[in-house]
Amino acid sequence: MTNIKPGDYVEIHLMKQIYEGVLLESSEAGIVLLKLDSGYNIGFNKKDIVEIKLIKKEILKEEKFELKKDQAKPNIAMIITGGTIAARLNSKKGGVDWLDTPESLFKFYPGIFEKVNVVKLEIPFMKASEDMDFKDWQKIARTAEKLLNDKNIQGLIITHGTDFLHYTSSALSFFLRDLNKPVVLTYSQRSIDRASSDANLNLQCSTLAAISNIAEVMLVGHASSNDDYCYAMPGTKVRKFHTSKRDAFKVVNSKPFAKIFPEKIEIISDFNVRNSRCLGASPKLRSSGRKTKLDLKFEEKVALVKIYPGQEPEILDYYFKKEYKGIVLEMSGLGHAPTKRARKSWTKKLKEVQDKGLIVCGTAQTIYGRLEPLVYSNGRELMKTGIIYLEDMLSETALVKLGWVLGHEEWAKDKKIVKEKMLENFSHELNDRLED
Repeated sequence: MTNIKPGDYVEIHLMKQIYEGVLLESSEAGIVLLKLDSGYNIGFNKKDIVEIKLIKKEILKEEKFELKKDQAKPNIAMIITGGTIAARLNSKKGGVDWLDTPESLFKFYPGIFEKVNVVKLEIPFMKASEDMDFKDWQKIARTAEKLLNDKNIQGLIITHGTDFLHYTSSALSFFLRDLNKPVVLTYSQRSIDRASSDANLNLQCSTLAAISNIAEVMLVGHASSNDDYCYAMPGTKVRKFHTSKRDAFKVVNSKPFAKIFPEKIEIISDFNVRNSRCLGASPKLRSSGRKTKLDLKFEEKVALVKIYPGQEPEILDYYFKKEYKGIVLEMSGLGHAPTKRARKSWTKKLKEVQDKGLIVCGTAQTIYGRLEPLVYSNGRELMKTGIIYLEDMLSETALVKLGWVLGHEEWAKDKKIVKEKMLENFSHELNDRLED
């Protein structure tokens, strides 16, 4: 095995079975790792291996890739932030590394050039979505505002990790005001080294969304487990429902804006229309169109707390002592928490912390449906404490919106104004008529 190195394609012979794949680096002594052709990794105890046979040496070849521009195609911009969609296989370690240059990204996804020119690409940072916070959302928004107000760009695609993508899409929905062009966030659940990767279809559909008439912050991704079409989903009404399925994201209490095939768009619901001067017009006319504005104010001292049976209401004291300004309480049923009939009632503590200035909003942990606290007596009891019930708003969206609303000092100083703003429909986050 002296001439066999990680990255080589090999056969591993056991007593009764042979496995083929790419040999990987292993940090554990006595263990041999192999990446199978299916994309999955498997480990073997060295003692069980009869032979490791070299099939093919790793070939490291750097291909030059020239970015070409077609004057007949519309221009778009991209922001790359990390995540699986911006990662490539590292054959030695069995994991992935970031695609850190435009050339490396486009080499793997040539399909995005079929209908558009990607004339500008920004990489504000490269992070997994779980490592982001509001400062990263603000950085993305600043970069987006600059690109959206470029008269030669018709739309924007942002690549992003999946796990906390719906927080970022909510934040951009509030941060980018007077939006004049499409802002499309997209992703992949499976890395590009796997035959089942969803990245190519998601990006192809995203290019159509970026040059469409839908002037919204939207998330574009697989509508089903098949490679047939994607949905364009409102940034404030979408949630990740599955850890690994390609159609992990679903619209909640609303409808997608559109169904997008690689060759066409089918409109499903209403949306804000692109400024007509931005699409199909001369640069002179486009330059006179409406400009996107930034509203990046944000209060980070907000929290999302889930109600569960037997939970201590004193958890609210922790947030108050830590000087949190607001809490989104994910409640049961139509807007319930333990009341006076419970062994650990929340009623008194909720009234106490709100009287001291802590803003408490309520959302439903059921995901679908709307809060209706007046239906039952325990809901009416809790409503009297001052909780702001957020109707059908998603909990994640509510957390981001509360931070955004409380970031405005002129609003935050008056609870009545905070309530008005939380119940004002800025970016489709509230829906009067719920969809199945």
